[in-house]
Amino acid sequence: MTEQSARPTSKDVARAAGVSQATVSLVLGDKWRGRVSERTAGLVRDAARDLGYRPNLAARNLRLGTTRTALLVVPALTNEFFARVYTGAAEVAARHGFGVVIYPSPAGVGPARDPFASARAALDGVIASSMAADALDEIRGVDGADLPLVMLDSDPAAPGAAARVNLDIADGMRQVTGHLLGLGHRRLVHLACAIDSWTFAVRAEALAETVRGVPDAVVTTVSAPLDVDAAREAAERALTGPGPRPTALVCDDDILAAGACKAVRRLGLRVPEDVSVSGFDDLALATAVEPELTTVRLPAERVGERGMSALLAVLDGRHPEEGDLPVSLVARGSTAPVSPSGGR
Repeated sequence: MTEQSARPTSKDVARAAGVSQATVSLVLGDKWRGRVSERTAGLVRDAARDLGYRPNLAARNLRLGTTRTALLVVPALTNEFFARVYTGAAEVAARHGFGVVIYPSPAGVGPARDPFASARAALDGVIASSMAADALDEIRGVDGADLPLVMLDSDPAAPGAAARVNLDIADGMRQVTGHLLGLGHRRLVHLACAIDSWTFAVRAEALAETVRGVPDAVVTTVSAPLDVDAAREAAERALTGPGPRPTALVCDDDILAAGACKAVRRLGLRVPEDVSVSGFDDLALATAVEPELTTVRLPAERVGERGMSALLAVLDGRHPEEGDLPVSLVARGSTAPVSPSGGR
């Protein structure tokens, strides 16, 4: 290999930019702020680009004892919400020279197995969404001392996390329940997700609390796995049970809401004329069904961005950003004022 075709080195970049190799390392390692001027940093980046220089990350990581890799653990890959969380996390990670590996826990929200011979040797940190911190013990080790953990959409009172990023889930459920009550609905069914996790417990509590504030309103609860057919069956039972028919189905997730809409139609009823249906998450599914779902929009990409930013802050010894992310009601065609007949 001739000198001209040899891979450029940091020494070549330093020579072209008129700076030291230490300065090149600071700039390309994104640790230059407060040490190097904006102008000098720009000169280094321009020189690296013009020369086609790519740092040897494997050698640098071995020297520094880091991998610049984070593990994102999720309950499932089939739910669009977690794909969007990953997208947000990966975008932030890429800007800082990190990679994100996504790993679906085989046990869902239960204990997650270590996907590596030793996660603590292969990773710089773990981000986990919609799970309990103790479900990560096998990956992090029981004390978790060597591997910082950032929890997303999880119990803020539980121990074990270096940082947390939560959505204002309770406010979302209050918004959608208030919307239905404002339309005159007083007989509500909560179609709850049959998963024992903090995020679904919060939805149930907020719904019950909001309904208690309206004297003549009542809510009954039926649960189903996060599956369209299971939700349809549960909704059919709720709509055909004894007593006056419910006028609104409040669902924990858009997937459950899709099943609820199918149940209404199979019983010869109409959404929303006979029964209003609401979802939660604002997945692509929400606008694929007809009528389109009234739902609560969760900024999933922002959750991933904040989660990765929080991990980077912890690794750098800084305090992560605090405060729950706001959510918003999206009113569409699946909800309407209660019909004059009010059901049977």
